[in-house]
Amino acid sequence: MAQTTTYPTRNMGAPAARQDGRLKVTGQARYAADIAVPQPAHAHLVTSAIARGRVAGFDLQAARAVPGVLEIFTHENIGTIREETFFGAGGAASNSLRPLASPEIHYAGQIIAMVVADSLEAAQEAAARVAVAYDAESPTAGFDDPGAAEKPVTAVDESHEDPQTGDAEAAWEAAVTKIDGLYATPPQHHNPMELFSTTALWEGEQLTIYEPSQWVYGLKHGVARQLGIDPSDVRAVSPYVGGAFGSKATVTPRTAIVAQAARKLGRPVKLVVTRAQGYTTASYRAETRHRVRLAADGSGKLTAYLHEAWELTSRMDPYFNAGTDNTVVMYDSPNIWTRVNIVTADRNTPGFMRSPPEVPYMYALEAAMDELAVALAMDPVELRRRNDTMTSPISGARFTSRSLMQCYDAAAASFGWSERDPQPGSMRDGDWLVGWGCATATYPTQMSPATARIRLQPDGHVRVQVAGHDVGTGAYTVIAQQAAESLGVPLDKVEAELGDSDLPPGPVAGGSITTASVCSVVKQACEAINRKLSGGASAAPQDIAAAFENLDQAVIEEYAEWSPPSVGASGPRAMYKGGLKIVGGPMDDKVMFAFGAEFVEVRVHRLTREIRVPRITGAFAGGRIVNPRTARSQYLGGLVWGIGSALHEATEIDRAAARYVNDDISEYLIPVNADIQDVDIIMVPEVDEEVNPAGVKGIGELANVGTAAAIANAVYHATGIRIRELPIRLEKLLA
Repeated sequence: MAQTTTYPTRNMGAPAARQDGRLKVTGQARYAADIAVPQPAHAHLVTSAIARGRVAGFDLQAARAVPGVLEIFTHENIGTIREETFFGAGGAASNSLRPLASPEIHYAGQIIAMVVADSLEAAQEAAARVAVAYDAESPTAGFDDPGAAEKPVTAVDESHEDPQTGDAEAAWEAAVTKIDGLYATPPQHHNPMELFSTTALWEGEQLTIYEPSQWVYGLKHGVARQLGIDPSDVRAVSPYVGGAFGSKATVTPRTAIVAQAARKLGRPVKLVVTRAQGYTTASYRAETRHRVRLAADGSGKLTAYLHEAWELTSRMDPYFNAGTDNTVVMYDSPNIWTRVNIVTADRNTPGFMRSPPEVPYMYALEAAMDELAVALAMDPVELRRRNDTMTSPISGARFTSRSLMQCYDAAAASFGWSERDPQPGSMRDGDWLVGWGCATATYPTQMSPATARIRLQPDGHVRVQVAGHDVGTGAYTVIAQQAAESLGVPLDKVEAELGDSDLPPGPVAGGSITTASVCSVVKQACEAINRKLSGGASAAPQDIAAAFENLDQAVIEEYAEWSPPSVGASGPRAMYKGGLKIVGGPMDDKVMFAFGAEFVEVRVHRLTREIRVPRITGAFAGGRIVNPRTARSQYLGGLVWGIGSALHEATEIDRAAARYVNDDISEYLIPVNADIQDVDIIMVPEVDEEVNPAGVKGIGELANVGTAAAIANAVYHATGIRIRELPIRLEKLLA
């Protein structure tokens, strides 16, 4: 079984329990939809039954006859909602389609109406009675379907560059040992425990939005632009988020229409989206395809790496992830060629899903590395060791730190990798074929500007205020720990306030940037307080009460702004206007990544081809670990997600209708307790003083990168069958 506690080692803080843990398990934590507002009306969405065409008309007579119905909003009566720029183009919206803007239908499940009633039950019943006539056209569901249009990313984004160096094609052709593999990942949808919701409350010209959000400043400014009002008149509140993984980072199509309805009706309106509607009113991970070619000399040194990828997107928005920016710095190769393409279809716009570029792109690379190791008759760990590098093969920039092989060594020793028989199908336990596989986990160290206000009292009580977010990762606790450590006060005297746009702006809770960014600005603010208390020293005074007496001051409050050097002072100013700037990873002057190594044992029944994962080991190096307990929880969650990504998760599509079929948790397969057995997590100590003042690399998205490849590699080792398309299910092994 997985151990439940982690004891700190070098460069790790205390494994403190979550400060909000008791509130959550006792039901006292109020999520956005739980917050009470006076006499709310309840809304329910009506979404399109077709994927392409237009609404020819509505018959609302039966719906309006339901007692308690207040209004039914469509494109005909919602009023003016302005366009907000798509997030990928620098705005805050999840897609560029204005909600309820016209009768045109761009994808199945598009919002076409919203019923508002005195009760939720009345709204639901009336929504079911809304009759819609369509002028339907034949839709394109995805890859290989008629009407799918392919373009290189360079054709839709002039700022994008596909990383290249040397003459990879010639090197690959000339190589004696080489592999050429086609890999694929399916569409996957977020299924957070907390449903998507919006509650809008107007008090005069002041609008308050209660909504689960990973970026309340983006929500505040995005909705203000959509409604044509001053951002100072909008407050966005999101104290807790019950799972997000990228799906709650942008302004979705529902928020503005709920706010507009509340304004028109003169009373608060609350909308909780159904789980099925969440599949099309929020984003998802798009399906991808990859062709990876690798070549190596007799010693196992890479001589060529070629990677072409295809990502699905909507016809509205050229969304892409382009993960080759990261994969090209994983291993040393003198010849690299990459190209990323997008393929458009009649689907909703995809978006961020935990480790958006890394999960599909590293799956393809790490599966290909295993195939190359087999072709070389070389241990796959040794192949990675021989191609380890401390500089980027593309730019020549050095890594600030790179503990990849330390992770491999720690994980291999714990897993017992030296006992592995490399011959596929050679390891058995009765009727079970046993396979062992490994893969690299990685995530770029990224940061964003951040601001914070800290208030210290003579009795040692501290309040930290920043409009950051806790999406279940333990941010309340680690931010408080940073303040407690910097000011020299007990943790139980520190309170963190997050998730409110009335607080100083913080970063989006995405890209694993919260701890690195917020702890850096908190540390800076605390050092300023210490200087005031001690007459110039940045270290905490030993006696805070005495320091206050000497200062003759009742309280000290310090506001601070921090920004990565490559962003500068303009970063915090932009945040106050809803701007966002994230930097890090493979930069020109230095390369910043967290690393890990994952080892997996799979068992495949020789007759039924049932697949089990009895044990998994992950060793990770992520710079300063503020709280090993919450960090371990993040690593554990990532490994579990990775198992699901390899064996379970896939959104099924009705190709003729371009509709999602398994749009609920009962049929969208995810791992359950019985699927997760022994989980061994190792935190490799690492110090990196270059990444940011806090020394934090970010770990939230690290552990689920590489897991799918490790499992695919283990399945090959068990069976001798190479499955290159995820998820790996028993029918593929039966074939």
